[in-house]
Amino acid sequence: MNTEKVLVAMSGGVDSSITAFLLKEQGWEVIGVTFRMWDYLLNNCKAKETGCCSIESINDAKTFADKLRFQHYIIDCRKEFLTSVVENFQSEYLAGATPNPCVRCNKYIKWHFLTKFADEIGCKYIATGHYAKVNKCNGRYFISKGADKNKDQSYFLWSLEQKDLARTIFPLGNLTKEEVKTIAEEKEFKKIKSKRESMEICFIPSGNYRQFISERLKNTTITINEGNFVDMSGKIIGKHKGYPFYTIGQRKGTGIAVGKPLYVIKINHLKNEIILGNKEDLIAYNLKAKNINMMKYTTVEKSKILSVKIRYQDKGTKAMVINNEQNMYVEFIEPVTAVTPGQSAVVYEENDIVAGGIITS
Repeated sequence: MNTEKVLVAMSGGVDSSITAFLLKEQGWEVIGVTFRMWDYLLNNCKAKETGCCSIESINDAKTFADKLRFQHYIIDCRKEFLTSVVENFQSEYLAGATPNPCVRCNKYIKWHFLTKFADEIGCKYIATGHYAKVNKCNGRYFISKGADKNKDQSYFLWSLEQKDLARTIFPLGNLTKEEVKTIAEEKEFKKIKSKRESMEICFIPSGNYRQFISERLKNTTITINEGNFVDMSGKIIGKHKGYPFYTIGQRKGTGIAVGKPLYVIKINHLKNEIILGNKEDLIAYNLKAKNINMMKYTTVEKSKILSVKIRYQDKGTKAMVINNEQNMYVEFIEPVTAVTPGQSAVVYEENDIVAGGIITS
Protein backbone atom coordinates (compact mmCIF):
# COMPACT_ATOMS: atom_id res chain seq x y z
CA MET A 1 0.00 0.00 0.00
CA ASN A 2 1.47 3.34 -1.11
CA THR A 3 0.57 6.48 0.76
CA GLU A 4 2.62 9.02 -1.18
CA LYS A 5 1.12 11.84 -3.23
CA VAL A 6 0.76 11.45 -6.98
CA LEU A 7 -0.46 14.11 -9.41
CA VAL A 8 -2.59 12.59 -12.18
CA ALA A 9 -3.18 14.32 -15.52
CA MET A 10 -6.89 13.96 -16.27
CA SER A 11 -8.48 14.63 -19.65
CA GLY A 12 -11.97 13.47 -18.75
CA GLY A 13 -11.61 10.29 -20.81
CA VAL A 14 -11.57 6.64 -19.79
CA ASP A 15 -7.79 6.18 -19.80
CA SER A 16 -6.84 8.99 -17.44
CA SER A 17 -9.89 8.38 -15.25
CA ILE A 18 -9.06 4.70 -14.75
CA THR A 19 -5.44 5.72 -14.13
CA ALA A 20 -6.61 7.86 -11.20
CA PHE A 21 -8.94 5.11 -9.99
CA LEU A 22 -6.23 2.42 -10.01
CA LEU A 23 -3.76 4.60 -8.13
CA LYS A 24 -6.36 5.45 -5.51
CA GLU A 25 -7.15 1.74 -5.12
CA GLN A 26 -3.44 1.10 -4.56
CA GLY A 27 -3.43 3.56 -1.67
CA TRP A 28 -1.82 6.59 -3.30
CA GLU A 29 -2.98 10.06 -2.27
CA VAL A 30 -4.31 11.06 -5.67
CA ILE A 31 -4.59 14.66 -6.81
CA GLY A 32 -6.04 15.34 -10.24
CA VAL A 33 -5.18 18.11 -12.66
CA THR A 34 -6.68 19.04 -16.01
CA PHE A 35 -5.05 21.41 -18.46
CA ARG A 36 -7.00 24.01 -20.34
CA MET A 37 -4.87 24.21 -23.45
CA TRP A 38 -7.05 25.53 -26.23
CA ASP A 39 -9.95 27.95 -26.52
CA TYR A 40 -12.11 27.36 -29.57
CA LEU A 41 -13.86 30.73 -29.41
CA LEU A 42 -10.74 32.83 -28.86
CA ASN A 43 -9.04 31.08 -31.76
CA ASN A 44 -12.00 31.37 -34.13
CA CYS A 45 -12.54 27.61 -34.40
CA LYS A 46 -15.96 27.01 -35.93
CA ALA A 47 -15.93 23.27 -35.23
CA LYS A 48 -17.70 21.79 -32.24
CA GLU A 49 -15.50 21.42 -29.17
CA THR A 50 -14.29 17.85 -28.82
CA GLY A 51 -11.59 15.88 -27.04
CA CYS A 52 -9.36 16.89 -24.17
CA CYS A 53 -9.50 20.61 -24.99
CA SER A 54 -13.27 20.99 -24.56
CA ILE A 55 -15.04 22.48 -21.54
CA GLU A 56 -17.14 19.29 -21.34
CA SER A 57 -14.02 17.16 -20.90
CA ILE A 58 -12.69 19.46 -18.18
CA ASN A 59 -16.02 19.18 -16.36
CA ASP A 60 -16.02 15.38 -16.77
CA ALA A 61 -12.59 15.17 -15.12
CA LYS A 62 -13.77 17.37 -12.24
CA THR A 63 -16.95 15.28 -11.81
CA PHE A 64 -14.96 12.04 -11.72
CA ALA A 65 -12.56 13.44 -9.12
CA ASP A 66 -15.51 14.52 -6.98
CA LYS A 67 -17.05 11.05 -7.34
CA LEU A 68 -13.86 9.40 -6.06
CA ARG A 69 -13.35 12.14 -3.47
CA PHE A 70 -9.95 13.51 -4.34
CA GLN A 71 -8.76 17.04 -5.06
CA HIS A 72 -8.85 18.31 -8.62
CA TYR A 73 -7.28 21.40 -10.15
CA ILE A 74 -7.51 23.13 -13.52
CA ILE A 75 -4.41 24.79 -14.98
CA ASP A 76 -4.75 27.39 -17.70
CA CYS A 77 -1.84 26.89 -20.12
CA ARG A 78 -3.52 28.27 -23.26
CA LYS A 79 -0.82 30.88 -23.85
CA GLU A 80 2.02 28.36 -23.60
CA PHE A 81 0.17 25.79 -25.73
CA LEU A 82 -0.37 28.41 -28.42
CA THR A 83 3.27 29.42 -28.60
CA SER A 84 4.93 26.04 -28.01
CA VAL A 85 2.61 23.75 -29.95
CA VAL A 86 0.21 25.56 -32.29
CA GLU A 87 2.60 28.19 -33.60
CA ASN A 88 5.30 25.57 -34.02
CA PHE A 89 2.81 23.38 -35.92
CA GLN A 90 2.13 26.28 -38.27
CA SER A 91 5.77 27.31 -38.73
CA GLU A 92 6.86 23.73 -39.46
CA TYR A 93 4.34 23.41 -42.29
CA LEU A 94 5.49 26.78 -43.62
CA ALA A 95 9.05 25.40 -43.60
CA GLY A 96 7.99 22.44 -45.72
CA ALA A 97 7.93 19.92 -42.86
CA THR A 98 5.16 17.74 -41.38
CA PRO A 99 5.15 18.20 -37.58
CA ASN A 100 3.90 15.90 -34.85
CA PRO A 101 2.24 18.18 -32.27
CA CYS A 102 1.63 15.39 -29.72
CA VAL A 103 5.38 14.85 -29.26
CA ARG A 104 5.92 18.54 -28.63
CA CYS A 105 2.90 18.84 -26.34
CA ASN A 106 4.12 16.00 -24.12
CA LYS A 107 7.47 17.67 -23.51
CA TYR A 108 6.67 21.37 -23.43
CA ILE A 109 3.15 21.34 -21.99
CA LYS A 110 2.10 18.17 -20.19
CA TRP A 111 5.29 17.15 -18.44
CA HIS A 112 6.45 20.74 -17.99
CA PHE A 113 3.29 21.76 -16.14
CA LEU A 114 2.83 18.42 -14.39
CA THR A 115 6.27 18.51 -12.78
CA LYS A 116 6.04 22.22 -12.01
CA PHE A 117 2.65 21.92 -10.31
CA ALA A 118 3.64 18.67 -8.57
CA ASP A 119 6.54 20.53 -6.95
CA GLU A 120 4.23 23.34 -5.85
CA ILE A 121 1.78 21.02 -4.05
CA GLY A 122 4.29 18.48 -2.73
CA CYS A 123 3.73 15.53 -5.07
CA LYS A 124 6.78 13.36 -5.58
CA TYR A 125 5.24 11.50 -8.52
CA ILE A 126 3.16 12.24 -11.60
CA ALA A 127 0.99 9.88 -13.64
CA THR A 128 -0.79 9.85 -17.00
CA GLY A 129 -3.03 7.43 -18.86
CA HIS A 130 -0.52 6.60 -21.60
CA TYR A 131 -0.17 3.02 -22.78
CA ALA A 132 3.56 2.77 -22.11
CA LYS A 133 6.00 1.76 -19.37
CA VAL A 134 8.91 3.38 -17.52
CA ASN A 135 11.90 1.18 -16.76
CA LYS A 136 15.36 1.72 -15.29
CA CYS A 137 18.70 0.09 -16.06
CA ASN A 138 22.29 1.12 -15.24
CA GLY A 139 21.07 4.30 -13.61
CA ARG A 140 19.06 5.48 -16.63
CA TYR A 141 15.30 5.70 -17.03
CA PHE A 142 13.67 4.86 -20.35
CA ILE A 143 10.27 4.37 -21.94
CA SER A 144 9.21 0.89 -23.05
CA LYS A 145 6.28 -0.16 -25.21
CA GLY A 146 2.96 -0.82 -23.50
CA ALA A 147 1.47 -4.31 -23.27
CA ASP A 148 -1.30 -3.38 -25.73
CA LYS A 149 0.58 -3.31 -29.04
CA ASN A 150 -2.39 -1.74 -30.81
CA LYS A 151 -2.51 1.17 -28.35
CA ASP A 152 1.19 1.55 -27.50
CA GLN A 153 2.02 5.28 -27.19
CA SER A 154 5.74 5.06 -26.50
CA TYR A 155 6.53 6.68 -29.87
CA PHE A 156 5.10 10.01 -28.68
CA LEU A 157 7.16 10.03 -25.47
CA TRP A 158 10.74 9.85 -26.76
CA SER A 159 11.56 13.48 -25.87
CA LEU A 160 10.98 13.14 -22.11
CA GLU A 161 14.08 13.78 -20.03
CA GLN A 162 15.61 11.67 -17.25
CA LYS A 163 14.35 14.00 -14.51
CA ASP A 164 10.81 13.64 -15.85
CA LEU A 165 10.94 9.87 -16.22
CA ALA A 166 12.31 9.42 -12.69
CA ARG A 167 8.97 10.52 -11.24
CA THR A 168 6.56 9.25 -13.92
CA ILE A 169 4.06 6.40 -13.43
CA PHE A 170 2.05 4.73 -16.21
CA PRO A 171 -0.59 2.54 -14.49
CA LEU A 172 -1.98 1.38 -17.85
CA GLY A 173 1.35 0.12 -19.15
CA ASN A 174 0.51 -3.53 -18.45
CA LEU A 175 -3.14 -3.31 -19.48
CA THR A 176 -4.97 -3.45 -22.78
CA LYS A 177 -7.61 -0.95 -23.83
CA GLU A 178 -10.28 -3.62 -23.47
CA GLU A 179 -9.18 -4.34 -19.90
CA VAL A 180 -9.41 -0.64 -19.09
CA LYS A 181 -12.93 -0.50 -20.53
CA THR A 182 -13.86 -3.58 -18.52
CA ILE A 183 -12.72 -1.92 -15.29
CA ALA A 184 -14.85 1.14 -16.15
CA GLU A 185 -17.84 -1.11 -16.79
CA GLU A 186 -17.39 -3.18 -13.64
CA LYS A 187 -17.12 -0.06 -11.49
CA GLU A 188 -20.11 1.47 -13.28
CA PHE A 189 -18.25 4.52 -14.53
CA LYS A 190 -20.84 4.72 -17.29
CA LYS A 191 -20.12 8.15 -18.73
CA ILE A 192 -16.38 7.75 -19.18
CA LYS A 193 -16.80 4.26 -20.63
CA SER A 194 -19.20 5.50 -23.29
CA LYS A 195 -17.19 8.58 -24.31
CA ARG A 196 -16.00 8.54 -27.91
CA GLU A 197 -12.23 8.47 -28.18
CA SER A 198 -10.80 11.45 -30.05
CA MET A 199 -8.33 10.52 -32.80
CA GLU A 200 -7.84 14.00 -34.26
CA ILE A 201 -5.32 16.70 -33.43
CA CYS A 202 -6.99 18.24 -30.38
CA PHE A 203 -6.89 21.82 -31.68
CA ILE A 204 -8.11 20.78 -35.16
CA PRO A 205 -11.20 18.65 -34.44
CA SER A 206 -12.25 18.78 -38.09
CA GLY A 207 -8.97 17.17 -39.11
CA ASN A 208 -8.52 19.76 -41.87
CA TYR A 209 -5.11 21.26 -41.05
CA ARG A 210 -5.03 23.09 -44.40
CA GLN A 211 -8.10 25.10 -43.50
CA PHE A 212 -6.75 25.66 -39.99
CA ILE A 213 -3.48 27.15 -41.25
CA SER A 214 -5.25 29.26 -43.87
CA GLU A 215 -7.58 30.74 -41.26
CA ARG A 216 -4.67 31.55 -38.93
CA LEU A 217 -2.78 33.37 -41.68
CA LYS A 218 -5.70 35.60 -42.76
CA ASN A 219 -4.73 38.56 -40.58
CA THR A 220 -0.99 38.25 -41.14
CA THR A 221 1.40 39.33 -43.87
CA ILE A 222 2.12 35.70 -44.75
CA THR A 223 0.43 34.38 -47.88
CA ILE A 224 0.29 30.86 -49.29
CA ASN A 225 0.69 31.10 -53.04
CA GLU A 226 0.31 28.65 -55.88
CA GLY A 227 3.52 27.13 -57.17
CA ASN A 228 4.84 24.52 -59.54
CA PHE A 229 4.65 20.77 -59.47
CA VAL A 230 7.81 19.47 -61.10
CA ASP A 231 8.92 15.96 -62.01
CA MET A 232 12.18 14.34 -60.91
CA SER A 233 14.02 15.99 -63.79
CA GLY A 234 12.77 19.46 -62.84
CA LYS A 235 10.19 19.77 -65.62
CA ILE A 236 7.06 21.72 -64.68
CA ILE A 237 4.01 19.43 -64.90
CA GLY A 238 1.33 21.49 -63.16
CA LYS A 239 0.34 23.93 -60.43
CA HIS A 240 -0.12 23.24 -56.73
CA LYS A 241 -2.33 25.18 -54.30
CA GLY A 242 0.44 25.99 -51.82
CA TYR A 243 3.32 23.80 -50.60
CA PRO A 244 2.18 23.67 -46.92
CA PHE A 245 -0.90 21.76 -48.05
CA TYR A 246 1.07 18.66 -49.06
CA THR A 247 3.18 16.06 -47.30
CA ILE A 248 5.80 13.52 -48.35
CA GLY A 249 4.29 10.34 -49.74
CA GLN A 250 0.94 11.94 -50.61
CA ARG A 251 -0.67 10.55 -53.78
CA LYS A 252 -4.25 11.81 -53.80
CA GLY A 253 -5.19 15.45 -54.12
CA THR A 254 -2.46 16.67 -56.48
CA GLY A 255 -4.79 17.01 -59.47
CA ILE A 256 -2.03 15.81 -61.79
CA ALA A 257 -3.03 13.14 -64.34
CA VAL A 258 -0.23 11.54 -66.35
CA GLY A 259 -1.58 8.02 -66.72
CA LYS A 260 0.15 6.66 -63.60
CA PRO A 261 0.15 7.44 -59.87
CA LEU A 262 2.49 10.24 -58.78
CA TYR A 263 3.62 10.84 -55.22
CA VAL A 264 5.00 13.86 -53.36
CA ILE A 265 8.72 13.11 -53.15
CA LYS A 266 10.10 16.39 -51.84
CA ILE A 267 8.88 19.84 -50.80
CA ASN A 268 11.09 22.83 -51.63
CA HIS A 269 9.56 25.66 -49.62
CA LEU A 270 12.25 28.16 -50.72
CA LYS A 271 11.27 27.75 -54.37
CA ASN A 272 7.59 27.06 -53.62
CA GLU A 273 8.06 23.82 -55.55
CA ILE A 274 6.78 20.30 -55.02
CA ILE A 275 8.61 17.41 -56.65
CA LEU A 276 6.45 14.51 -57.82
CA GLY A 277 7.70 11.06 -58.77
CA ASN A 278 7.04 7.35 -58.79
CA LYS A 279 6.52 5.26 -55.68
CA GLU A 280 10.05 3.89 -55.89
CA ASP A 281 11.39 7.45 -55.68
CA LEU A 282 10.17 7.51 -52.07
CA ILE A 283 12.54 4.71 -51.06
CA ALA A 284 15.37 5.72 -48.70
CA TYR A 285 18.18 3.93 -46.88
CA ASN A 286 19.17 6.65 -44.43
CA LEU A 287 17.99 9.71 -42.55
CA LYS A 288 19.29 12.52 -40.39
CA ALA A 289 17.55 13.79 -37.24
CA LYS A 290 18.02 16.74 -34.87
CA ASN A 291 16.97 17.64 -31.30
CA ILE A 292 18.23 14.27 -30.11
CA ASN A 293 17.19 12.87 -26.75
CA MET A 294 19.15 9.84 -25.54
CA MET A 295 17.08 7.65 -23.27
CA LYS A 296 18.24 4.09 -22.50
CA TYR A 297 21.91 4.83 -23.27
CA THR A 298 24.02 7.98 -23.48
CA THR A 299 25.44 6.88 -26.83
CA VAL A 300 24.90 4.11 -29.38
CA GLU A 301 27.45 1.64 -30.67
CA LYS A 302 27.58 1.85 -34.48
CA SER A 303 27.71 -1.94 -34.81
CA LYS A 304 24.52 -2.45 -32.79
CA ILE A 305 21.44 -3.39 -34.83
CA LEU A 306 18.37 -1.52 -33.60
CA SER A 307 14.86 -0.82 -34.86
CA VAL A 308 13.78 2.65 -35.99
CA LYS A 309 10.21 3.90 -36.40
CA ILE A 310 9.76 6.91 -38.71
CA ARG A 311 6.05 7.40 -37.99
CA TYR A 312 3.59 6.27 -35.34
CA GLN A 313 2.02 3.42 -37.34
CA ASP A 314 5.42 2.24 -38.60
CA LYS A 315 6.35 -1.31 -37.50
CA GLY A 316 10.03 -0.32 -37.30
CA THR A 317 12.98 -1.16 -39.57
CA LYS A 318 16.38 -2.61 -38.63
CA ALA A 319 19.14 -0.02 -38.74
CA MET A 320 22.50 1.14 -37.43
CA VAL A 321 22.53 4.47 -35.58
CA ILE A 322 25.27 7.03 -35.00
CA ASN A 323 24.67 9.95 -32.67
CA ASN A 324 26.48 13.06 -31.50
CA GLU A 325 25.31 15.99 -29.39
CA GLN A 326 23.53 17.68 -32.31
CA ASN A 327 22.39 15.00 -34.75
CA MET A 328 21.52 11.36 -35.21
CA TYR A 329 22.33 9.45 -38.39
CA VAL A 330 20.39 6.31 -39.26
CA GLU A 331 21.50 3.73 -41.83
CA PHE A 332 18.69 1.30 -42.62
CA ILE A 333 19.49 -2.31 -43.39
CA GLU A 334 16.28 -2.59 -45.39
CA PRO A 335 14.69 0.27 -47.37
CA VAL A 336 12.03 2.53 -45.88
CA THR A 337 9.42 4.61 -47.66
CA ALA A 338 8.56 8.30 -47.34
CA VAL A 339 11.06 9.65 -44.82
CA THR A 340 9.28 12.85 -43.78
CA PRO A 341 11.03 15.91 -42.30
CA GLY A 342 9.26 17.06 -39.12
CA GLN A 343 8.21 13.57 -38.07
CA SER A 344 9.99 11.69 -35.28
CA ALA A 345 12.60 8.99 -35.74
CA VAL A 346 12.42 6.79 -32.64
CA VAL A 347 15.07 4.15 -31.99
CA TYR A 348 14.11 0.95 -30.16
CA GLU A 349 16.06 -1.93 -28.69
CA GLU A 350 13.31 -4.55 -28.73
CA ASN A 351 10.59 -2.81 -26.64
CA ASP A 352 12.80 -0.09 -25.13
CA ILE A 353 13.37 3.42 -26.48
CA VAL A 354 17.05 4.10 -26.98
CA ALA A 355 16.75 7.58 -28.49
CA GLY A 356 14.62 9.84 -30.61
CA GLY A 357 14.85 12.96 -32.74
CA ILE A 358 13.11 15.10 -35.35
CA ILE A 359 13.77 14.04 -38.93
CA THR A 360 15.48 16.72 -41.04
CA SER A 361 16.31 14.73 -44.18
